Amino acid sequence: QVQLVESGGGLVQAGGSLRLSCAASGRTFSLYGMGWFRQAPGKEREFVAAVTSSGANTYYATSVKGRFTISRDSAKNTVSLQMNSLKPEDTAVYYCAGSKSAGLIVYYRDSSKYDYWGQGTKVTVSS
Repeated sequence: QVQLVESGGGLVQAGGSLRLSCAASGRTFSLYGMGWFRQAPGKEREFVAAVTSSGANTYYATSVKGRFTISRDSAKNTVSLQMNSLKPEDTAVYYCAGSKSAGLIVYYRDSSKYDYWGQGTKVTVSS
């Protein structure tokens, strides 16, 4: 089993920045990749970003590309999401997720390919 705990959410004005962190514990060696998803009120959960275990490959949703950066520190078992130039439409609960599947490099947008989930951290961007 793997446990994921997110932190770093909060309230920020449009144009501001936040950094989310996800700490992984347990059988972290079983993880192939990590990702961030978000869910806004009344909307479905959507993919934000993903990174492979080596950190060599990163993937982003079109809506956040150029503004968000995902990174992984394998020594500390953490994954971070640096969010810059935030917009009100970025308001959501952000979830960290871990996947055991090497197929993640193809299916990184598919939430069903992730095996472990954190409890979520809320991000609110005011206009």
